[in-house]
Amino acid sequence: MTEPAPRGRAAGRPKRPPTIHDVAAVAGVSRGTVSRVLQGGHNVSPASQQAVEAAIAELGYVVNRAARSLVTQRSGSVAFLLTEPQERFFEDPNFTTLLRGCTAALAEHDIPLLLMTAGDDAERRRVTRYLAAGHVDGVLLVSSHRGNPMIEHLREADIPMVCCGRPLGQRGRVPYVAADDREGAKDLVRHLLESGRTKVATIAGPQDTPGGVERLSGYREVLAEYGLPVDERLIAAGDYSRAGGEAAMRELLLREPELDAVFVASDLMADGALSALGHAGRRVPEDVAVGGFDDSPVALGTRPPLTTIRQPWDRISAEMVRLLLARIAGEEAPTVILPTELVVRGSA
Repeated sequence: MTEPAPRGRAAGRPKRPPTIHDVAAVAGVSRGTVSRVLQGGHNVSPASQQAVEAAIAELGYVVNRAARSLVTQRSGSVAFLLTEPQERFFEDPNFTTLLRGCTAALAEHDIPLLLMTAGDDAERRRVTRYLAAGHVDGVLLVSSHRGNPMIEHLREADIPMVCCGRPLGQRGRVPYVAADDREGAKDLVRHLLESGRTKVATIAGPQDTPGGVERLSGYREVLAEYGLPVDERLIAAGDYSRAGGEAAMRELLLREPELDAVFVASDLMADGALSALGHAGRRVPEDVAVGGFDDSPVALGTRPPLTTIRQPWDRISAEMVRLLLARIAGEEAPTVILPTELVVRGSA
């Protein structure tokens, strides 16, 4: 003999998922209080917050993001927008490290992160249409070259954004988070000179990027600080890729075979420089000392391990997310510049 179906529910019909009204009833608070807890807990007493959280856990309540977005006019998501070709994302470990940190920081607020790339005009048009349609609440903009059109597209669409690194030509117009590139470069170059090196070259980053500009400036300033002339033959340009670093190192060796140290503006380029030095029969650090910048996973995989400048990636990620959430909430977001750290290993 089968039992009758519970009153108010047809036999075999699955139990409906709990609603915000159910959470309010179990917690003994109003629906508005539950809503404020779900929005971040503003103007909610600690006792009510605890009661609502306990009710959510007891009932297994899951936020209906689609319904929430109709009320708040927000999507509940954020974009991580890399303005580089897709292959750069997979080659350069800095991007994946930053993405992982931003994802973790947003997870604390239950906000998903969308990875997007805009490395050419066609991608920029598609991405701009998508973002302008309101599919995200804000953008974490990564790798901003001078004149990057995405900044103006986002500004025109009134989409909150925060840049990783100082956006060149946008003084005071866009909030950003950056490591102190110039001081980090100065620390590395001083280390090379104080270890007894006399012909210190540099492989600079692209001069349409903030890191490229600031790290080269740091190199020049330390030479002046030590009373040394800046020899333009000891400066080569790279593009932050391994191949670019290797090509630049070969160029420097042709120009000045007697160089005995090189400051490279990224670990990935430094890995390429080490390869070029090995092919040229130069020992590191005995013949040529090599220093990089980033302290990415690449730095531990080189032979010898790379002396470099550590960027505080976890703090950069957390600060970018903090500033973006402030901008989404309509608040001002100041610029944040974080200190770097010299990490001495076997290459210098």
